[in-house]
Amino acid sequence: MRTTGPVALTGGLVADGTGAEPVPGTVVIDGERITAVLPPGAALSGAEVIDATGNIVAPGFVDLHSHADFSLGSSPAAESQLAQGVTTLVAGNCGWSPFPIGDLETLKAGTAFLGSKHDWSWDDLGGFAATLEPAVNLALQVGHCTLRIAVMGNARRAPSADELRQMQDLLRAAADQGAVGFSTGLIYAPGAYASPAEVAALVATAADCGLLYSTHIRNEGSGLLAALEEAMSAARAGGARLEISHLKAVGKQNHGLVHAALELLDDADLDVGWDAYPYTATSTTLTTRLPDWALADGALLDRLADPAERKRIADALRSDNLLSPDSVVIASLPPGRYEDSRGLSLTEIARRDDVDAAEIVLRILESHQAAVSVVNHAMSENDVITVLEHPGTAIASDGWIMDATGLGHPHPRNFGTFPRVLGHYARDLGILTLSEAIRRMTSLPAARLGFSDRGVIKPGAIADLVVLNQSTIADRSTYDDPWQLSVGVEHVLVAGQPALSNGKPTSSRPGRVLT
Repeated sequence: MRTTGPVALTGGLVADGTGAEPVPGTVVIDGERITAVLPPGAALSGAEVIDATGNIVAPGFVDLHSHADFSLGSSPAAESQLAQGVTTLVAGNCGWSPFPIGDLETLKAGTAFLGSKHDWSWDDLGGFAATLEPAVNLALQVGHCTLRIAVMGNARRAPSADELRQMQDLLRAAADQGAVGFSTGLIYAPGAYASPAEVAALVATAADCGLLYSTHIRNEGSGLLAALEEAMSAARAGGARLEISHLKAVGKQNHGLVHAALELLDDADLDVGWDAYPYTATSTTLTTRLPDWALADGALLDRLADPAERKRIADALRSDNLLSPDSVVIASLPPGRYEDSRGLSLTEIARRDDVDAAEIVLRILESHQAAVSVVNHAMSENDVITVLEHPGTAIASDGWIMDATGLGHPHPRNFGTFPRVLGHYARDLGILTLSEAIRRMTSLPAARLGFSDRGVIKPGAIADLVVLNQSTIADRSTYDDPWQLSVGVEHVLVAGQPALSNGKPTSSRPGRVLT
């Protein structure tokens, strides 16, 4: 399904992405751009009409924090994103990107972050971009962890001066090829092995290249404020634009810290933004529960095979209270001994095996090559609301592209982030208005990337558009039954081409890599 002439979206209320209240109007498109926003009933000549009567016409949503770059190969139709109204995914987050490592096995050996969700890896961004034919747009960042693996493997040490220069050179090359940002994931090995000085040096290089600096900060629990200070210090020293990824406070004892975090960010003397998703659970790898030395040199499985080292890791888990086993639920893992444990907590699995939580973590990791992801119920609803209420918070999923059905219990944010904000938090709870919620999904994230012709409805803007039903839009995915698409998005256009029509994906793949 492809349009070849002018298109007019008629009969709807136009929410232009700026936060202004929706007003009746007709949005006219010719080619990939919006040519006019007309009053209702304006004469139209020769335009194909999309009837938006009773619905909201808004800019397509910009997901500022996605991991779609690793799952787009198997799911280029991006059905789980189109059902949410998303037209642009910003990937390469948390320090991970599928370039510049051309050997997939090398990248797999360097991390458990991606688990079985690896699709591909590439020597450079250009080669990666050339393969893509997605239904939605993709903007790419280059990840610090990937740079580190490319230059120095999974070594738990500081880089030499030459190794740091190599990482900086690879970062510059990615920028030249169209990367829009540089990201760190400072809880993940090998990024966790980097000193603040190493990070600051790379952030300065990113700033010189005009890139956004996005960071999964070093600590989202009791060290939240210190980790934010570290990120801001690096951005300030290098002159970088800073994006704090998925702002939250993890762990019951840390609930409420988001108030101080927001005050700190509000008072910052630099260009800083942040994003959040509307859920009280996180999702990451099971290996993040381990002390970082256990993953050094990519040798976790070797350490688990050594009785003395295995005991050392187990003792660390027990003494450091790193687990919170009641709240950690297995989301996905490859076939193996514990594949029937998807959806169960560590406590439940340990009880079944008659062992403690530390031992069950090690058994699961060694049985599944450490490629295990979890959902961690560690945040408070009050904190989620506090962050969502702040006008500086962009909405982002921290999600993957998912097929309509699949194995495991992935986080529902993959399927429902944007409709959940529009439906549950805006319409049902009144935490923010519809127009403000749309601003947080459109012009705000687009501005963080410097995209002036996306995220808004105005003449000359790219025609990435969504038509949604304000009364019915809702997330359907739950922790217990996650494989459900959202409802209420009627049409999605990407660069003027229908990617979703009457709630169903089309065969069109109009997405592109944005630079």
